[in-house]
Amino acid sequence: MEILTPTHWTEYELIDSGGQEKLERFGKYVLVRPEPQAVWMKSMPETEWQKQAHARYDRTRGGKAAGVEGERGAWIKKPSMPDQWTIGYRYGSMDIRFRLGLTAFGHIGVFPEQAVNWEYIYDVLSQASPPSPLSPGRGGVARVLNLFAYTGGSSLAARAAGADVVHVDSVKPVITWAREMMEASGLDNIRWVVEDAMNFVRREVKRGNRYDGIILDPPAYGRGPDGEKWLLGDSIDELIALCHRLLEPGHGFMVLSLYSMGYSALIAENLVKSRFGEIGDMQSGEMYVTDRAGRKLPLGTFLRFVR
Repeated sequence: MEILTPTHWTEYELIDSGGQEKLERFGKYVLVRPEPQAVWMKSMPETEWQKQAHARYDRTRGGKAAGVEGERGAWIKKPSMPDQWTIGYRYGSMDIRFRLGLTAFGHIGVFPEQAVNWEYIYDVLSQASPPSPLSPGRGGVARVLNLFAYTGGSSLAARAAGADVVHVDSVKPVITWAREMMEASGLDNIRWVVEDAMNFVRREVKRGNRYDGIILDPPAYGRGPDGEKWLLGDSIDELIALCHRLLEPGHGFMVLSLYSMGYSALIAENLVKSRFGEIGDMQSGEMYVTDRAGRKLPLGTFLRFVR
């Protein structure tokens, strides 16, 4: 088991955490957002949080309780806070841009801890370290499938490394958002698919398609464009089984992230091993970011491998 934290962010910082909230800087703007795992006390006084924050997300203004499917809230903003702004992330020759925005769900368009996976994806596909998933002498371009792809940080990393990328998400406005990020990053030719992830994967298996890399970031629950219901505990094993059939048998890589509280990295290991068997180059553990007081805030688990 490993614990990983991003080390190349210049435009993101976790300033403080506690009281089930986090104080974060994205570029030049500071936000307060809920964080249920930050159950310790804040290291800075509340007055300092209020002084620094340009906007605070308040779940109590949305009409649904925290943890309820489809919960919404509202942002309380200072006049200097825009609705949209842009930050960047650089790693090696990868230079990707994120157009951020204040959404009714509290998300802003990027999950900073995922930078550890963007770097891994970029390294694999750039034939740096770890080794490339492309077989010796195979030639051509790697095909990468990104499921539950949201605004597409992983899609951008894969495309920046030269891969052909299929980006699947069930929400059309999110796909539009991801396309804007692609264009802002100076990239092109990502294939956008607005579809329920499970339905898409089932059809890809029937078509006999294969991928050199698969990236999965499934939510605890969700809805497809035609009302399809996704529950992580009910569907994740079938999805991993289908991904086993989609991944090139002689090589390839996978990156799996789980954000649901109570889902440890051991669950991800058991899911993947039960379908793929033993894999030598498998890494799993937790992702975290550290605040100024040195507290490590856990932000999901990961599993990844190259074979």
